[in-house]
Amino acid sequence: MGELRENWLTEGLIDFEYKKYLLLAYLSKVKAAFNKNELYPFLADLVAHYRNLLTINENKTLISDAISLEEVATIKELEAIVSFAIPEFKSSLDDGAQIYEFVEANCEISPIGLSSLYGYEGYLFLSQPPDKETNVYRYQLTIFEPSVQGGVPAVQASSEPMRGLHIQHVKTTERSLANTYEHIKLQLIREFSALPNPSVYLITSKLRFPYVQTLMPVAKRLLIKQLSAA
Repeated sequence: MGELRENWLTEGLIDFEYKKYLLLAYLSKVKAAFNKNELYPFLADLVAHYRNLLTINENKTLISDAISLEEVATIKELEAIVSFAIPEFKSSLDDGAQIYEFVEANCEISPIGLSSLYGYEGYLFLSQPPDKETNVYRYQLTIFEPSVQGGVPAVQASSEPMRGLHIQHVKTTERSLANTYEHIKLQLIREFSALPNPSVYLITSKLRFPYVQTLMPVAKRLLIKQLSAA
């Protein structure tokens, strides 16, 4: 996960000061990225690490199972590391969440023309000032039903359908008085007959953000929300 390995807690030297050093060095890089409004991949990694620590903290027997040791001193050392790491991760997650909410608040999503009754496949236009260029993506929303074993969902945390968004870059075009968003949509319909009446959504950022690390993942989440609510 990023620059902190998934099994950072149990692999290598089991020593509080050493693990503290690894963690703080990693979180320092996270903070540097957040200071530049770069959310990903660090935000997703933080979530995964934090959830792992909570699981271990709630099931302390997993610690001894993970390292195949019974020494009380080692287990106590790991428990101390977990107790230190959880609030550190939580603090970094809170910082990332604030940035995410700020970016999302500065993005607007709106349909271009009439939306298709089948909105799970269509096009996404994404632009941010002062660029006149608009990136055009084809999107497809996939819904995964939770697997059920013996009548009980495999994932106990939620039985709600999970949504995944696949996007593919189609082209980059420059908007002008003649080449409006509506005109771009008509061009796409002519070029790609497989989608004769596509839903098209425009996401515009009021401010400039790192495109790949921040704007794109936030835009994808906004589109999922829009499609889920439609």
